[in-house]
This record gives sequence, structure tokens and C-alpha cells, in this order.
Amino acid sequence: MVKIAFNSALAQKALGKEVPAAVKDPEQGSAPSGNDGSTGRCLLTLLGIAFILSGLIVGGACLYRYFTPKRLYHGAMQFSDVSTGAGAESQPYYLPRVEEEVEISDSMAVISVPPPRFRPGDPAYILHDFNRKLTAYLDLTLRTCFVIPLNTSVVLPPQDLIDLFSQLMSGSYRSYLVHEDLVVTERIDDIKPLGFYIRRLCDGKETYRMQRRASLPGGGIQKRSADECFTLHHFANKFVTETRICKA
Repeated sequence: MVKIAFNSALAQKALGKEVPAAVKDPEQGSAPSGNDGSTGRCLLTLLGIAFILSGLIVGGACLYRYFTPKRLYHGAMQFSDVSTGAGAESQPYYLPRVEEEVEISDSMAVISVPPPRFRPGDPAYILHDFNRKLTAYLDLTLRTCFVIPLNTSVVLPPQDLIDLFSQLMSGSYRSYLVHEDLVVTERIDDIKPLGFYIRRLCDGKETYRMQRRASLPGGGIQKRSADECFTLHHFANKFVTETRICKA
């Protein structure tokens, strides 16, 4: 009988050359890198979803801001011109009357001013942009736009304007007349910086910037002929405003 024996030193040497676990078990060896890849893909997916959702939220807010339904109101005011003195109050049988329709939202109001029946005046649209604090007048006869900073002493804020027209819906309002004299100063070639609402109103029309005559040097002295001016009677407050727009 032949005995086969192993040298203990050789056995230990063979054991010392044992293949590393990562090579011996491919599944266990590749597990850490696979987990890292899955985590990275999950993070990228979550970031992508968050980016898409934020875009939808911002886009929805913009659409709501610009295309939210507006409330349409109709109102009328009778007025007396206090600048003429007490003579206006001595005519109780007739007072001039202004009618207009207005669309109101949280950020803008568009007033439609029809041509007056028994006195001189021009039909127009008046747009008040409360966010950009601008007012635009569109003369429907000349098809021309005129832009000026919003006069908050004449124009009520949106909610107060809604309350006023809600009262006017039930009947006319007796008030007084104030005068506003505006002067055209320069042409606006690019209307994009004026914002979405004014751009939509004045697109394709000549557009000019204005200032109040009282703010110009010696502005309160110079007068213009009727051919160089047009006049609007309108209201966005508890009184009627006569706006006279003239060339410089």
C-alpha cells in the first residue's frame, strides 16, 4: 500500500495564495458599486422631478397672473365742476354724466370710456398696471398709446375699485370733477419693457411717454390749442377726472 502525505508547509503556502473574496464571489464583489450607481440614479431622478414640478408651479403662477378671469363692471357718475365756482351747484336739473365699463383683476384694470353724448371727448381704453405702476391711454380715434406712471392719488387700488363699482352697479353716483393736464414728451420704440398688459394693448400702435404738465419747467403756463390735445372724462376713484393730453 502506498501512503500519500501532504507537506504541511506546502498546504499553508497554498492556503496563503487563496483568491480574494471579491474575485471569488463576483456578486458580493460588485455589490458596493451597484448600490452607489442605484443611489446616484435615484438622486438624479428626484432632482429631475423636482425641477419639472418647480417649472410647472412657476408656469402655472404666470398663467394665472396673466390669464385669470377678470370681473366686468359697469358704472356711471354725475359730476359738477367745482373749478367753475358755485354756479355749477345752481343747476340742479342737469349734471354731466360719465359711463364706463371696467375689467378688474388683482394686478390690472382696463377701463372702457365710450364717446360722450353731449360734450366734446374721445373714446379710449385706459389700462392701469398695478404691479408695474404704469397707466396707458389708448386713444381709439388716433389709434395711439400714451404711457405715464400710475397716479395713486387718482386711481384706487384693485379691491377698493371693485368695491366702488359694486356700489355703482346699483345706481349712479353724484360727485365732482378734477382736472389732469398731461404732456407728450417722447416716443417709445420698444414697448416690451412696459409689461405684458400694456404690450398687448399698444402692440402695433405708436406709443409715447408722458409727464404731468405741472412737473415740467414752466409747464403750468403754456397752453395748447384743441387741435393738439384730446380730452377724456373717466373715473377710477370717487370723483371724475378730466384728463387732457397734449403734444409738448
